[in-house]
Amino acid sequence: MKVPPGYKTPPNSVCKLNKSIYGLKKASRQWFSKLSQTLIPDGFIQSLSDNSLFIKKTNNIFLAILIYVDDIVVASNNDNVISHFKTYLHDKFKLKDLGTIRFFLGLEVGRTKKGISVSQRPFTLQLLQDTGYIGAKPVSTPMETNLKLSKDKGNLLPDPTAYRSLIGKLIYLTITRPDISYAVSHLSQFLTCPRVPHLHDAHRILQYLKSTPGQGIFFPSNTTATISAYAETSLSPSNVQVSFFFGCRLEGLSRHKAINFWLLSLPWQLPHVMEIKKQQTVSRSSAEAEYRAMANSTSELTWIIALLKDFGVNLATPELLYCDNTAAIHISENPVYHERTKHVEIDCHFIREKVQQGSIKLLHVSSQNNLADVFTKALLPTHFSNIISKMGLINMYTPS
Repeated sequence: MKVPPGYKTPPNSVCKLNKSIYGLKKASRQWFSKLSQTLIPDGFIQSLSDNSLFIKKTNNIFLAILIYVDDIVVASNNDNVISHFKTYLHDKFKLKDLGTIRFFLGLEVGRTKKGISVSQRPFTLQLLQDTGYIGAKPVSTPMETNLKLSKDKGNLLPDPTAYRSLIGKLIYLTITRPDISYAVSHLSQFLTCPRVPHLHDAHRILQYLKSTPGQGIFFPSNTTATISAYAETSLSPSNVQVSFFFGCRLEGLSRHKAINFWLLSLPWQLPHVMEIKKQQTVSRSSAEAEYRAMANSTSELTWIIALLKDFGVNLATPELLYCDNTAAIHISENPVYHERTKHVEIDCHFIREKVQQGSIKLLHVSSQNNLADVFTKALLPTHFSNIISKMGLINMYTPS
């Protein structure tokens, strides 16, 4: 830090920081610690599933506080409780009440009697404006089918910063746009050494966004508390001479995709959870890759169940986990498959415990109806539109 102008320090002296100043790296940590020390004595309990979530339950009154640095979202089933809490917090800190949530961290929230819609339309339009694609010709899919990209083919970009910046913005946009998750995650593998073909495909995503800038996730208000998950894996061969099937072929690894939905008929609506994660080891078969994906999906479901319990939602029925690989389902339900799974890490087998406990039920689903398929490959327009329509994505700016 620099000494303020006009202040003369004695020789061989140092400055001691007595108070955390806004803008320093540790300012957010100090602010969260101070806020936590204020909420917990007032009866709030910090969630173990999400440390930024504080919950207070009194009789039939429920109050939830979600914190992101200095932005706070308050939800309750009683308006008087919210007013009392804001008064209490205002006595401790200087607050600015923005009223009913409309924008939060770049997310636009639209509320009707039918449900809640969350999109990033202003961010999308600004991105199209900055890149010059506001008047581009729209396309129906974010990536061409059977597209083959390589680390070595194509001319190097003279300035890779623009490509990296664009991919970073698109990654942020995937919060409410799962339809572009595969294309963005695929192109993000070339950040270290981007080439001209990579930039062209990134521009195609912008053309796709031009067709539906206001599309986002919709949470209907007339639903029951249910959880269903879809697991899908795309094997990538380690031999680079094999025809290109998935981007992870570059490292010979498999990438599992899991998309979890939960639709709750509550005053607040929890978002979808979509995960795209590269597996740490090379799978020897498609069944093993699917088995690993199901194990990772099970861990995500376990976290979701714990989070829902903090909200007072206890699910009576087992959670449904869909997979299009019957061999992986048999391995999860039948420990006799030792010869095929003896090399698999022990931590992957905890899915069997969940199945035996009855907390998770495995069901087979055809590849055509597996919603996680949109995260494993570039699909044809018809198949792509069919899956997107089942994922709760709507464009609230489309005329009805």
